[in-house]
Amino acid sequence: MSSFYAMLDRMKYINRWGLMRNTRQESLSEHAQRTAWLAHALAVLRNRRFGGQIDPNRAALLALFHDSTEALTGDLPTPVKYYSGEVREAYRTVEDNAADKLLAMLPQDLQEDYAAFFFPEEADAELWVLVKAADSLCAYLKCLEELNAGNREFSVAAAQTKSKLEAMQLPELDVFMSEFLPAFGSSLDEL
Repeated sequence: MSSFYAMLDRMKYINRWGLMRNTRQESLSEHAQRTAWLAHALAVLRNRRFGGQIDPNRAALLALFHDSTEALTGDLPTPVKYYSGEVREAYRTVEDNAADKLLAMLPQDLQEDYAAFFFPEEADAELWVLVKAADSLCAYLKCLEELNAGNREFSVAAAQTKSKLEAMQLPELDVFMSEFLPAFGSSLDEL
């Protein structure tokens, strides 16, 4: 019996933003799905508008699995995860151990097909940059949703995340933020 997919399915029970008051909880599954379509969008924008030659489908797959180790570890809040270099390194070890455990849940003949989702390969380096951007963009969208619902708890996180996104200096990210981001604050009737 392989429990790999059953373990990933448990991501729906893990809520993000654990230290913050949320008007609506966001599960790790929701986050993974949103990050996947954002990474895909950024890759398409890079290819169509900036001469890129990358695989949007691969970007989406990497994003879909990017936090899957949290099915075992839970979601460690950002202020804790990045408290110090020592804490970050210790958590990286925890994540690597969780990745090893997840891979071991797969039949041996499938493990090679999934390893790059847990242990990034150099061939995917350009895509991982977009996954990281999509991950931060996803966090920013969550902050905006909470602010639009009147939850000021997310105001500092929104400002910090927006600064982080701007510092990435990715033209496809800038395009997404100028062309697509404004619609996220619209009501259903406005859309």
